[in-house]
Amino acid sequence: MNTERIALVAVTLALVVGGLATLFAPTVVSGPGGAPGQAAVTTAVADGGLGSLFGVALWGVTLLFGATALVWFVLTGVVGAGYETPPNEYGLDEIQVRIMTVDAADVVQDTVDSLPEGLDDIHVIAESAIDVDGATVHAVPEEFTCEAVRKGRAQEWARQALDCRTEFVLYLDEDSVVESLDGLPDADIVQLREKPRLTGSNLSYLADMYRMGVQIEQRAFARLSIPLFAWGGGIAVRTEVEEKTTWDRETLVEDTAFVWAAFREFDVTFALSDAVCRNEAPPSLYEILQQRRRWAAGNLNASAMLPFRYELLTRVRNYAWALSPIVTLLVVPLSLLSVTIAYSGLFFAASMGLALCTLGWFLLGVGYYGDDHRQWALAVPLAPLITVVHSMGTVAGILKPPETFRVTTKVGSE
Repeated sequence: MNTERIALVAVTLALVVGGLATLFAPTVVSGPGGAPGQAAVTTAVADGGLGSLFGVALWGVTLLFGATALVWFVLTGVVGAGYETPPNEYGLDEIQVRIMTVDAADVVQDTVDSLPEGLDDIHVIAESAIDVDGATVHAVPEEFTCEAVRKGRAQEWARQALDCRTEFVLYLDEDSVVESLDGLPDADIVQLREKPRLTGSNLSYLADMYRMGVQIEQRAFARLSIPLFAWGGGIAVRTEVEEKTTWDRETLVEDTAFVWAAFREFDVTFALSDAVCRNEAPPSLYEILQQRRRWAAGNLNASAMLPFRYELLTRVRNYAWALSPIVTLLVVPLSLLSVTIAYSGLFFAASMGLALCTLGWFLLGVGYYGDDHRQWALAVPLAPLITVVHSMGTVAGILKPPETFRVTTKVGSE
């Protein structure tokens, strides 16, 4: 992570210093692809190298984010093209449900109440004793020790302590209200789909909607040698695979780390289910910042267990997402202030292409939610701000990784 931290700081300084120089002494900045003979700079500021540095930094970020977008299009439109969820081969009686919580009884109760009839083996794994109707509650003993921490520790205790005679264990977060579930396909790891629901912050909800548009790439994961990430709000694991892989590893992203470990060590299969969970979008901008911060830092740390090509892809993708809000916060204000920044036609085309990608991902998220959410398409003008909200946590995760697992605050039905 030190590499990403140093590079992020260096590029940010180049963009900020160059942007301020451009603001107070407007320049004509040229990057790779500029027309022959085109002046690189027209002021003394650029003679000092700032204008050129600004142009190179902008071009570098644009090319990096463009490459990341291209990978997404290949994954979604080529690798994942035509993917259909395999038919269900296991009924609800072949699933043991484990709901993970600290002590949020009211939130957990909503999740238990949402479970379909036919799921009879339901367990709540908590840090302290709570009352929940319709499920057996277990408090993780204080004396239980393992390498895993917080949620992973609780999952590892449940793996060791609970008697499981079903084909699958379905792990749900405390706020994962189940919208649809009637069985599971024949795969070792089955990822349930996600549709975050509105809680307190409209911007957090829009950022999660944007994330759903990007996350459509999950349909390609079944065709990759290793899925790029896993969503822990609803994930089913074949019991024998859980026993072999275990949750006993220290990580901030226990579900993704589990999937990576399983694929690295064993011959396992993955499927994206049609079943949907409606988890809570973070209720505030602070909460979404902390959530994304944990995800980014955890993914970067856990990526060391991946083969080199997948580790490189994971690290580059996180770095690109971290840079996207920095460019937005700089370029948009300069444009609104009518500061003259002249680039070649190639750069303009690339910038507009990436802007369209941002709008497209948000609209894909709106479409993923369905007809009842079409009115959210009116928020398209907020796309730059939504991108910043979505990605700022990635910046924080790279610059200042959290030292401990932090549970995102939940609101519950009220």
